[in-house]
Amino acid sequence: MAIVVGTPSVSGLTEAVDALRQWQSDETPLQLHPGDLGWQRRFGVAATVAAVRTWTRDGRIVAVGMLDAPELLRLTIAPDVRQDEDLARRLAEDIADPERGVLPAGQVFLEVPDGVLLRDVLAEGGWQTDEPWTPLHRDLTEPVPDPGLRIEVAGPERAPEWAAVLRASFERSTFTEERWQAMAAGSAYADARSLLGYDGEGNAVAVVTVWSAGPGRPGLLEPMGAHRDHRGRGHGRAITVAAAAELRKMGSSSAIVCTRSANVGGVATYESAGFERRPERLDLRRDK
Repeated sequence: MAIVVGTPSVSGLTEAVDALRQWQSDETPLQLHPGDLGWQRRFGVAATVAAVRTWTRDGRIVAVGMLDAPELLRLTIAPDVRQDEDLARRLAEDIADPERGVLPAGQVFLEVPDGVLLRDVLAEGGWQTDEPWTPLHRDLTEPVPDPGLRIEVAGPERAPEWAAVLRASFERSTFTEERWQAMAAGSAYADARSLLGYDGEGNAVAVVTVWSAGPGRPGLLEPMGAHRDHRGRGHGRAITVAAAAELRKMGSSSAIVCTRSANVGGVATYESAGFERRPERLDLRRDK
């Protein structure tokens, strides 16, 4: 059974998103989510296609990767083949060989779920553990309390305002209305909502986009930001609570998010919004 790696077509990108939807569950470790591809779509369909790699066997997608940067691959594997040795060794070969078009030569980084055989195979090949990330999870079985902000769903008419708040939330952000429109045009956005939070004076103070993977599956927060001119007032916590409520309304079983463990303030914000820490996940690194 031949395993084939490649960059998908536009229609193949939709197939990759659909595969990722099917692979999400509360029982599996944090992994690449359809919302990650949806957020990548802000750069346009061509750039998103160019960043995605799929591995297929007998016509079925068995692994999906996304380049978050030329040297950083985020990869996940279909749940039923995570201990498949042939697949693990083929993935390791493709990742290690720059000529196969997955990762370049030199120092590279890999995000892959805990508990997959690929991690052991890569360790045998000299890969080392790298930066720790903290996954956070909120169960959505019970109703979510009122966030304390007025919340609006941002459609195209609110895209300029949503983009402005996101830019004001991150120092180096270059996000624009056009990028919101590109993101919203992607297939993953059919199961997404962008939220705007307003304070009592009518100021737009926080934003978030939530990505459902379908009813009964975990939904993702990506991104979340609070306007720098309105910080210290709990708006980050409030918009995170609103995000959880929106995902519950969409039928998600839980809300998930992941941030660098070094981002102590971010972890604290999510915990204040009712999210619980899961065990840290370590990226992998190859130095040569």
